[in-house]
Amino acid sequence: MIQTVSTPSEHPRSVALVVYPGFKALEAIGVLAVLKYAGQQVDRAGLNGGYSVTIMAPAPGAVPSDTLMSLEASAPLPEDDPLGTVFIVGAQDIETVLKRETELVDWCRRRAFEAERFSALCTSSFILAAAGLLDGRRAATHWNYAARLRELFPEVDVDANAIFLRDGTFWTSAGVTAAIDLALAFVEEDFGRDIALRVARDMVMYLKRPGGQAQFSTMLTGQMSGSSGMRDIQTWLNMRFDQPTTLDDMATQAKMSVRNFSRAFSAEFGLTPMAYLEGLRCDRAKTLLLDTDLPMKIVAFRSGFSSDEQMRKVFRRRFSLSPRDYRQSSRQQIWSRAECWCGQRQAAPARPLP
Repeated sequence: MIQTVSTPSEHPRSVALVVYPGFKALEAIGVLAVLKYAGQQVDRAGLNGGYSVTIMAPAPGAVPSDTLMSLEASAPLPEDDPLGTVFIVGAQDIETVLKRETELVDWCRRRAFEAERFSALCTSSFILAAAGLLDGRRAATHWNYAARLRELFPEVDVDANAIFLRDGTFWTSAGVTAAIDLALAFVEEDFGRDIALRVARDMVMYLKRPGGQAQFSTMLTGQMSGSSGMRDIQTWLNMRFDQPTTLDDMATQAKMSVRNFSRAFSAEFGLTPMAYLEGLRCDRAKTLLLDTDLPMKIVAFRSGFSSDEQMRKVFRRRFSLSPRDYRQSSRQQIWSRAECWCGQRQAAPARPLP
């Protein structure tokens, strides 16, 4: 059981971490780890600040998570106390939470605008949306819940690809580990890039991830298939994605009509055969963009695109950036990680660090 965490410092920033039964443990612990490490780095740098974190819940006490672990909430949801930064943790069965935790939804509606930063992690964007706080705002959530968020709350501008988003004082993040990305962004905003980089080094991760949620591998997604027939087609596509391939070619290989094949493939993988093929080509293109200096036309050809212009259009649609921008941003992130470990190409800090 984990209790309230405080980071010793002269003027700590107030943070409320709000949990409830069934919350996602990894999201909560990720945020706590970032803020704890940030406090340590701030102290070592001789800066004033750090974080004082209070774990809150509608009902204080031991709050069970989605794992065997519980967190000890030392305080109820405050009605009058000033609010600094607030994190609302997500849950897997978020729609049950909405029905059960009406007090939390009402509290968010009453007090969210009083906070300096009010953030929803992963599916807790549903809680803010239910409170009417995201109407007309852009919001992120776990990619697998994005369509449902749009369906339940059509007034919310849902971005299924964003790692996290800011709209005024409201912040929303994508699934689970994106909570760490968001917490690091807060550290950078509060104490600067150098402190945030040191925290990222402690946690062995990027300060800012290139791309968005759509960066997960198409091949890995396809490994969830349980049908031997679909696995055979998947293997066939994985070996020839760089060759001209039509829907008719796939159906012929599967010994099915185009209509039946399309229906069976979509039911198995959750996306159309051509979308799966396009994903494979994007995965290959991203590898070549990151690992080689090949011209765009060669990257497109080796990845199965008909031209570099087609590749550019697909990247724009899927990742909201061009192949050239993907190459540049990805390499910048690798150098940022190298700065953490080697101290190379490191910009002069605003304040010396030990």
